[in-house]
This record gives sequence, C-alpha cells and structure tokens, in this order.
Amino acid sequence: MRQSIPFALSKDKSFFDSLGDWIGDILYDELPEKGFECRDEQIFMAYQIEKVLREKAVLFAEAGVGTGKTIAYLLPAIAYARYTGKPALIACADETLIDQLVKAGGDLYKLQDTLDMKIDVRLAKSRDQYLCIKRFEEAEKYADGPYLDDIAETMPEGVFGQGTLNLYGQHSDYPNISDEEWNLVNYNSIQQCSVCELRNRCGQTLHRAHYRESTDLIICSQDFLMEHIATKESREREGQLSLLPEVSMIVLDEGHLLEYAAQKALTYKVQDYTIVQLIDRLMVDGLREKTLYTMEQLQEGHELFFDQLRDDVIESADERKRINKSPQLLALGKKVINIIEVLLEEFVFESELYVIPEYELRMAEEFLEQYQSAMKIFATSNDAVNWLEETDGKETLVIMPRLITEVLEEKLFTKKIPYVFSSATLSVNKDFSYIAGSLGIKNYHSFSVPSPFDYEEVMKIFLHQSSQQEKAQKVEELLKDKQQTLILFKSQKAMLEFKEKLPDEFKSTIGFEGDRELSSIVREFQEGKLNVLCSYHLWEGLDLPKQALTRVIIFDLPFPPHDPLFDAKRAFAKDPFQEVDLPFMLLRLQQGMGRLIRTSEDYGEIHLLFNEEEVKYQDELIPILPTKPVEYK
Repeated sequence: MRQSIPFALSKDKSFFDSLGDWIGDILYDELPEKGFECRDEQIFMAYQIEKVLREKAVLFAEAGVGTGKTIAYLLPAIAYARYTGKPALIACADETLIDQLVKAGGDLYKLQDTLDMKIDVRLAKSRDQYLCIKRFEEAEKYADGPYLDDIAETMPEGVFGQGTLNLYGQHSDYPNISDEEWNLVNYNSIQQCSVCELRNRCGQTLHRAHYRESTDLIICSQDFLMEHIATKESREREGQLSLLPEVSMIVLDEGHLLEYAAQKALTYKVQDYTIVQLIDRLMVDGLREKTLYTMEQLQEGHELFFDQLRDDVIESADERKRINKSPQLLALGKKVINIIEVLLEEFVFESELYVIPEYELRMAEEFLEQYQSAMKIFATSNDAVNWLEETDGKETLVIMPRLITEVLEEKLFTKKIPYVFSSATLSVNKDFSYIAGSLGIKNYHSFSVPSPFDYEEVMKIFLHQSSQQEKAQKVEELLKDKQQTLILFKSQKAMLEFKEKLPDEFKSTIGFEGDRELSSIVREFQEGKLNVLCSYHLWEGLDLPKQALTRVIIFDLPFPPHDPLFDAKRAFAKDPFQEVDLPFMLLRLQQGMGRLIRTSEDYGEIHLLFNEEEVKYQDELIPILPTKPVEYK
C-alpha cells in the first residue's frame, strides 16, 4: 500500500520547498533531541541531494567517514519515492553490504524507531544469492553433506506439490552453508531459466515479485543493478519482466565501484556443451534440410573452436587462465559468427512452418544472438578481456568488453531521474572528471566535505615491517589481547594461506569469509561471539561502531591482482603503475582504514603490515593516512 508523504503539502510551497523544510526540522531538531549528532556535513549533503531531485541531475557526493551519508540520502529518497509513487533504488557496493543497511540497529532501523515512521524496504539480491532447484536436484545426485538436508528441510510444500509457496531460498537463509557448498546449488549465469518448468515455483521468482511491490525503497547490489540494465531489453523481447521495476531515483552507495560492476554485468559466458544442448532441443521432425545442415555446421564449428581454445590457453595455477589468441582460433571464431547468421536467417523460414514450437524458437534466437555478440567481441575486438575458467566443473569462456562508457551513457544515464553517487572517495584532489569520464557522464553536480572526526585523538596507526612469512606470527602476537579485530586481505588466496599458518587454538574465535554465509559471520562478530573477522571483501561499507570493532589489521597492501581484467587495464594505460595499480591500492586502503572510526564514540588502532617489497611504497601511502603513524616496528 502506498504510504503518505511524511510532511504536509500546501498550495504556497512546492514539494521540494516543503522537503527542504522537513529535512531541516529532522536534522537540526528532531534527531539531535533524541541523541543523534548534528553534523553540518550531513545537513549540507542532504540539501545538495534535494537540489538534484529538483533538477533530476547527477550528483557526486564525496563525504568523509562519519558524515552520516546514509541518513543524508535516506530522508530525501523516502520522501521522493512517496511523492512520485515509485520506489527509490539504493545500489550497494556488493551483496555482503545489503544486509548492513537493514540490520537491527542500523540507520534504517534508527530512522523508523526515532521518527515513528514505517518504511517499506525490500531487498533485491543478485541471482547467484538464490537457490536453483534444478542445480539442487543435480547436487543431490552426485554430492552429499548436511547442507543438502538443511536446504531440503526449508523447501516450502508447494515447490514440488500442493501447498504454500512462501519466500525461501536466499543464501542468508542458510547461515551455516559455506560459499563452496552454496556455489553447487545456487543460480549461475549458464542457467536457462526462461525454459525451466520450475521457474514459477523458484525462490528467486517469488522474491522478485515481492520486492517489485515496494513503495519506499529497494536495496540491491551494483552488480544486480547492472545485470538489470544489461538484460532489460532481451527480457522484454522474451515477454519477461525486467529484473527491477521502474524507480524514482538511484543512489549508488560506494559509487566509485560502479565501473567494475558494469564490466561484470556485460560479461558473456560460453560453454562447450550449451550449443549441443540447444541443437538437440531444436532437432525435431519436419525441419528443412538446409536448417538441419546449418545446425550441424554450427555444432562442428563450435566444437572445433573449443578444441583450438584449449590449445591456446596459457597454463597456470590462476582461476582465470589467459588465452593466447592464435590466428587459427580467431578464424574459427569468425566462421562460427557467419554460421550463426545463416542459421538465424533459416529460423525466419522455420517460424512460418511452425515445426519448432514458437517459444523454443524464440529462446533459441535470443541465445544465438547473445552468443554471436560474444563471439564478435572475442574475435574482432582488440579491447576485449577474455579468460577461461571453470563453472560447475566445465570449461567456460568468459568474454568481457573493456570499454563500458558508451553502454552506461546509453542505457543507464539517459533516464531522466536523479542519480546520487555517495562515497568517501570519488575524486582525485577534489577533481571528479576521472570517475565521470569513466562512466560516460558529461553533466553533473559535485561536492566534497571532510570527515568530522579528530583522528589524532581517536586513532593510532602502527606500521610493522616483516617478511611475508613472519606476518602471520605478528598477527598472532597482536591477537593475544582479545580486541575486536578486523583483518583485511588483498585476496581469498592470501587469507587462506594465513588461515593455514594459524594455530588451531586461535581458530575457534575467528570468523573467516567463505566458511559460512558472510552476513551471519559479521553478526556474530558484532555480538562479540567472535573476536576476529577475516575478510577479503569487506574493505568497503562495513559499519561496526563502538566496542564492536577497535582494531583493523591490513595484512597486505591491496594492489589489484594480475588477472586478465586488470592486465587489460594496464595494457591501455601509459603508466600502468601510476594509472591503475597505485590508485586502486590507495583507494582501497583508505576504504579499509575507514572501517574503524564510524561514530564520535569510536576509537582504536590501525596496523599495517609491510613485507620487503611493500615497504617501498611507504612514501606513497603516508600522505593518505588519517593521522601520522606513532610507532614503527
């Protein structure tokens, strides 16, 4: 049910004038009277957002840690949603941070409680956060483990028979299932949901219907927002609803990460066996001879392409394996493109004969058009990023366009709605042209306000120099005092290597990302059931005030990995270290250190660990530290 605007409207004032008065009353009077801090930076940000709502413009809102960015955008977003009759969309950095916004004691909870306002907020999680019934059934055949029983016990009666069909099947419903186990039963992009007979009983479908009815706020990840943008046109052509409904405005929390989310969403995945499955489904009695011949040509061409692809893969221990594109591979790719063109023309004739069921034919055309687009990027584009990886134990070719500026400009920022980018780090020395240019944004408003905290009083920074092998021992020494500690790693591999070196007596009070569903680990850490949280994702967005977090250990300097994606960025840079590696590391380091001080009552320590190589970059990072280091060990 649509809810009323939280303030009275009059003929004498526009909605936006009344919104400005309401924001002032809340931030200057109501919230401070109930124990909230009155922050000038927060009030300034809220009024800047009110301005871009009037103009339906783009705003880069760079506000330091502790500004209160979340409340500054929530108040105008809720009011604007009710005024327009469409929900506001908040896109977080990633899935792990969505639950942070709606957790008990979080900013949304505080606003509802303090202002006695019921806020209709619903979560729209990425598709891989939902159970796939088909993959679950497959896992039951070839795998075992208590996690399968846990899932089976929570399935509503209506999934496989008569009975109720309540919301079910999101990863956070199964807090004790590890990431490795979940990845055997969740949705992945290889799935053909449109032809699945269970799609109307799927938990993902039920959740989608639920969040589409939100009247105030929908919260999703930036990955999911970009997946919505990338699939919107094709889903509409197939007669399906888009992943997200029409919204009144978009807030991009930690908006500096949108470029990476866009690249990920525009990625194509191609597997060897998918063409075989497609053609088997289409080979029905009564097909024209030329259509059958062209199908056989496509299958043969596809298999030859994958045979050559395997020969061209550069063997390594990396999950993403590089590809040396040989002339033979490119020629085979172009041949497949041409065969698909011929087959799509044959489908025009087949559609008039009604031999292939219309729905099956439409799905095949959609799949082949996407496959052809992917192969064109792979075989004819010099700026594509490609690698081979495993998905469900099968070789998967991943094809990602490097340049996403034009796609964003055309498909996202042409909508005449307000966009708010919110982060502590959006500019380079208060110059926003780099992020604006990388996203295809030509006209925008911007501002930058500092953090209100006196870091000299509340934070101490320690620098430690040791070999990489000695880092784990240094952490063991630090952990003996039982402080609530977040340890940040540059990669999953680095975290797992640390885990192997750690004595067993330490592990009972440490939560490692991946062992269970992450939001449940964060919750136990916040409640003090765990003393230490180890993560390679939580450099952004984690909000654990007061005693919940008093120390952050940066185990490695967070330089980007040497994988095909970042190698492509380096290849297109004049000075790869200065333009790619160093800015990424400094930005991520600032975000990681920002996890410690979240309110005026917070205090604690930052410990940075340097090996022999990392210590060379000390002069580069000292200027970005919130306060001068007080000790060097």
